[in-house]
Formats: sequence, C-alpha cells, structure tokens
Amino acid sequence: MTELYPAIRLLHIAAVALSGGLFFVRGLGVAGGATWAMAAPLRYLSYAIDTVLLGAAIALAVIIHQYPFVHGWLTAKVVLLVVYIVLGSFALKRGRTRAIRLACWLAAVGVFALILSIARHHNALGPFSPA
Repeated sequence: MTELYPAIRLLHIAAVALSGGLFFVRGLGVAGGATWAMAAPLRYLSYAIDTVLLGAAIALAVIIHQYPFVHGWLTAKVVLLVVYIVLGSFALKRGRTRAIRLACWLAAVGVFALILSIARHHNALGPFSPA
C-alpha cells in the first residue's frame, strides 16, 4: 500500500484545494446575496469532493500509521475540522443574518488555514510550532 502513498497524497491535496476553493467562492456568493451559491449542483459537488477528501485522508492515516486521538497533530486537525464544518454550516445556511454568515465564513476560512498549517508542519501548533 505504501507504493500508493504519493498518488493518494496528491489526490488528498487536490481535494483540499478544490474543497477549500469551492467553500471560499460559495461563501463570497452567499455574502453577496447570490442564489447560485446554494444551488443543488454546487452543494452536491461539495459533498462529492469532501467524500474523496475524507477517503484519501483515511487511506493516508493507515499508510503512515498515524491516527487521530493517538497523534496530536491529527487530533488537532480532526477537532478543527469539526469546528470548520460547524462554522461553514452557519456561514452558508444557518446564520440568521448576513453579518453572522459573514463572520462565520471569515472564521471558517481562518480555521481552514490553521488546518493547512498543522498538516504542513505535522505539529498541533501549526504556524506557532518551533521551526
């Protein structure tokens, strides 16, 4: 299975970029009052990308033998992923006002950036980890 690591890693990175990019654009659309941002095809595309992302993440964890709730940096990513999902839900749909949706979108983008940093450093402190 380790021979598949480079391909699965690339798939995971591509899915991260697509998922984050789609969320960013949809969040801008919602903030601007655009109805297209919540159209069914975009929502389903988001679900599909996130499914690939999760599958690749699980495969990578198995390949490198590092698991959430065992290794701190993966635990931090999983916890922050839950925070990102909740914020994203309020940013795109559940926020009662435009200001709440915008604040949640900005916070979700910040959490996404923190998750990326943690993944890059393999350290739960992310950008605050010692070099």
